[in-house]
This record gives sequence, structure tokens and C-alpha cells, in this order.
Amino acid sequence: MKLAVLPEVAAGAPEVEEEPERLPALARLERLCDPGTLHLFRTQVASRSKRSAPGDGVVVGAGEVNGKPVFCYAQDGSFVGGSLGAAHGESIVRLLKMARDARAPVVSFVESAGARMDEGIAALDGYGKIFREQVFLSGRVPQIAVITGPAAGGGAYSPALGDFVVMTKAASMFLTGPGVVKEVTGEDVTGAELGGPWVQGRNGVCHLEAEDDADAVSMARDLLRYLPSASGEACAGDPACEPVIKDPGAHVPTEARKVYDVKDVIRGLSDGSEMLELAPKFARNLVTAFGRIDGQPVGFVASQPRWLGGVLDAASAQKGARFVRTCNAFGLPLVVLVDTPGFLPGTGQEAAGVLRHGAKLLHAFAEARVPKITVILRKAYGGGFITMNSKSLGADLVLAWQGAEIGVVGAKQAVAIVNRRDIAAADDPVAERDRLAAEYTDERLKAEIAVAEGHVDELVTPQETRGRLQWALRVFDGDHRHGFGRGNVPL
Repeated sequence: MKLAVLPEVAAGAPEVEEEPERLPALARLERLCDPGTLHLFRTQVASRSKRSAPGDGVVVGAGEVNGKPVFCYAQDGSFVGGSLGAAHGESIVRLLKMARDARAPVVSFVESAGARMDEGIAALDGYGKIFREQVFLSGRVPQIAVITGPAAGGGAYSPALGDFVVMTKAASMFLTGPGVVKEVTGEDVTGAELGGPWVQGRNGVCHLEAEDDADAVSMARDLLRYLPSASGEACAGDPACEPVIKDPGAHVPTEARKVYDVKDVIRGLSDGSEMLELAPKFARNLVTAFGRIDGQPVGFVASQPRWLGGVLDAASAQKGARFVRTCNAFGLPLVVLVDTPGFLPGTGQEAAGVLRHGAKLLHAFAEARVPKITVILRKAYGGGFITMNSKSLGADLVLAWQGAEIGVVGAKQAVAIVNRRDIAAADDPVAERDRLAAEYTDERLKAEIAVAEGHVDELVTPQETRGRLQWALRVFDGDHRHGFGRGNVPL
């Protein structure tokens, strides 16, 4: 089966050439949980529907993943489209309450046409109760939603209230389906065009895209390896190992305007050079990823010079703020890699609310109580320097690579304003601007100046960086172990 895509986004869009592997609802839970640990409950409930199925179309249970408790449910898309009726909703609410009491993660497999129409307001009430329980759980236990088919209305809202969304290529999410869209607006679209992973991955709703159900289960299990069972609890560590990439600066050009992939730097710092990037197709100018240092999970937030030169904007600020708050809620230390010219200027960004979204990123870093370490790779200018976890925002340690530049703006932009009359009066304005820019760099921008003034703690080489991170995470970890659980507000 080939999914249609909108003409305006067709270029470069992935195509599904064949039907992805689909698993029955129970099989999804069995694959998620460690062998022999899954226990089902509420398998028989009184349903108001004229049709009947075990659990009213939802399989609910508890088991273990990597030896740790987890609560899980899977909706059965073959029963009334996976729609939610009163009994169906009661089963999910009961599971969420049990997860709250047990302080254990929740993994949901969602495939739902939304509220069951023949049950009317009782179905809507069921969604309201589910949403309320999810809010209670927010920031307290991890909530992972795996979308395995169409998810409409409340079936789409529920995953968005959680922490992470995984979508298979056969999945779609939308508030109102293609039929309603056609009726109301006259727009003729497919479910994939309306809310497939191609759409939701680029607007930040979807964090990970899987090939099929089995791949999605594997991603959910992988996510849980980076997370504690609940806020305030320690994450399970892995055996420490050295990165495969020995020099995190090997692919970083010294010229500030040349691009590179910051993920190579992350791989040069993380154990085994492994990382799990979240929302890779949304706001690509900022990378958010999980990795490990000395076996312990950490969250990486990194400027991405490959996209927009690593500039911050409204979308990347939203992406970063949510990730920082999630890491803070679950006690994951933050490693922030900075190489940014600042915030993207222009009417488009102001209209997009860059002030509001940029303030969210500032707020997220300032309120975070987990260990926060910043490494300035090449440059950090203006609001980008402050916003990306500066010392003044509460960073525990700020490092800078030798040769990095830190200031209000770049040298050429600065002298074009400060020395505009001298430049205009010069016989060779370009040469004069370059001369003044070189002086400005030596006097104002060099990282050594920031170290001398106390804005940066230490200059390091790329090869020394991992060792300093290891030291800092050991030193600051004990002082930050308590005080989590403020709640993950996904705004």
C-alpha cells in the first residue's frame, strides 16, 4: 500500500511501499513486557455497546520491562474501530490510578476512532476522566504512547498529554478525521495527509517514527531504559564504556560559519557513541537526545549548525523547553552544547511568538534542579548565550572550547554599529571593517575574556571535554537528587 501525500510536501517525503506488520492488541503487550511477566486484568467488563468483546475493545495489564514494573494497555482497532465507550474508559482510568499508586510508567498502544457515538456523553465523560488521570501522572511517572493506527479526537489528545509519542508508518493522529474535514471545509484529504507521521513528526507531536508495530515496541522499551520508574528515583545505569568516536571535535571546523553535524559531537561524548534523538524532524536547528555518560542517562540539548546555522527560533525554543522540563521532572542531568549566533530575527519570528517561546526555554533551564553543564563549542552570541543554560541561569559548570567566541553579537555586526562612522570615512571601508572586527574579537569576544570575568568556568580542548563532564556529573549529582516532580507541563 502506498500512502498519498500532499503535493506541497511530496518532495522527499517517505513512501510506504507495503503494509507494515500489524500485531493484535494482546501481542503488542506481550512483546513490550519481559517474557512471562504480563498479567491482564479487567478482561470481562459490562459494556453498553450492542457488540461485545473482552475488555470492551481494550486489553489492560501490568508487567515488567527490563525487570522494572510497567502498566500498559492496547486498544483493539478491530472492535468498533477501537472507539472508547464507558467501560473501555473505566478500564484505562483504573490502570492509570494503579500506575500512580505503584509509581510505575505507563505505555499505551493507541488505535481509536475516538468517542463511541452510540454511547454519547458517557464516552466523552470517559475521555475527560482519562485526561484528568494523565495530568495527575504528568512529571511523576513516564507516559509513552505508541500510535499503531488511526487515532482521532480524544484518541489523539491522550497521547499528546503524555511525555513521548511513537508512531508507526501506518499510524495517523488528528482531532477530526477526513470525513468531518470534508464535510466542514470541503477539503478532501486522507488520514495520512491529515496526521500521519510525516505531518506529526514535523510539528513536534511525534517523537519517534517506527517502521511497524514490532519496531515501535522496541522503541518504547528503549525509551524506558533512559528513564526512572518515577520522579525522584534513580535511573537504572548501564556498564560504562568509552565512545567509539574518540575526539568530539574531530568534525567541527574552526571557521565559525562552516557547518557540521552536532550529533557527531554528542557521539564523541556519550558511552559507546550511542544516542536516542527525539523529534529529529521538528525544529532541526536544535537537537534533543538521550545518551549515557559513565553508564548513567543524560539529556543532551545541542545547537545544530547544519540547520539555520544553529540559530534559535520559536519552534526550537518550544522543543528545547519541553525536553528540559521532562529531563528535570525525571532527574536526568542536562548536557548543553552551544554553537549559536543567537535568535533568528524578523517579522515572521515575532509573529510566531518567539518572545513567548524563548521565555519558556529560559524558564525551563532556570527552574531545572538537575545537574546542568554547558559546553560552548564555537560561539554563543546575545540571547542565545543566556538562553542556552548560561551560568547566570544556574548552570553548574560552563566550559568553552579553546577558540570559542562569546558576546552580544559577532564582531562584524558589532563594529558595523559601533564604528559605522569610522568605517564609512575610511578609504577602504571593507578593509577597515575587517581590521576593527579583528580588534573587537581580541578585546571582547574571546572565551579567555569570559573566563577571566567569571562567566565561563574553564577553557578545555575537545578531547578533555568528556573527562570534565564525567567529573561534574559525579560531583553535582548528589546535590540535585531531591526536589524533582514539579510536573511536566507540555506547553
